[in-house]
Amino acid sequence: MIFVNFKTYKEATGVKAVELVRILSNCQATTKIPIVPVVQATDIRSSTIATLYTIWAQHVDSAEQGQFTGWVTPEAVSEAGATGTLLNHSEHKLEGGQLKEVIKRCQKAGLGTLVFASNLEELEKVAKLKPTYVAFEPPELIASKETSVAKAKSDEIVKAVEIAKEARIPLVVGAGIQDKEDVAKSLELGAQGVAVSSAIVLSENPKKVVLALAEGFD
Repeated sequence: MIFVNFKTYKEATGVKAVELVRILSNCQATTKIPIVPVVQATDIRSSTIATLYTIWAQHVDSAEQGQFTGWVTPEAVSEAGATGTLLNHSEHKLEGGQLKEVIKRCQKAGLGTLVFASNLEELEKVAKLKPTYVAFEPPELIASKETSVAKAKSDEIVKAVEIAKEARIPLVVGAGIQDKEDVAKSLELGAQGVAVSSAIVLSENPKKVVLALAEGFD
């Protein structure tokens, strides 16, 4: 599977977010590879209404429903139409015991969870929390155009796969993924999917990039 993180890029905000979701939906129909758009909270409802496609949120907070201005709750993104959320991305970490609590809240709200780890030590910790998926994504390689996690961290991916298998949780890898060779190598090493952002979102032809990445699953 391919998780596509829209982040806060202007190329994937508002109307453009809906357009990109439609492209990903068409690519999934063509390739039969699960492709998950991960949009900003403000674009969840418009994306689901316009496309009737599976949508994930980029983050939710630990705040309860009530007097907590400006926070995003699991219940709110579920009501908006999301079916899952990223958690603990290196660009939006959850501190202390918050992650454990948020995962439980997401489970109660019917949300899938993809929890990120920046290194193997963190991966061991988050795997014990039993999210739906875990992701190994070294932050120093995010958006890299010179290399990728598949090329630069293959030995660590093998160890990450062992950690995920022991916890019986599918592993996703990300950071610098940009072509079918990166995807094929990640899967060869034992990952179940990849997380991608700028290679697709900032491309002049996102459909072409997605279809090329999907070839790595052959």
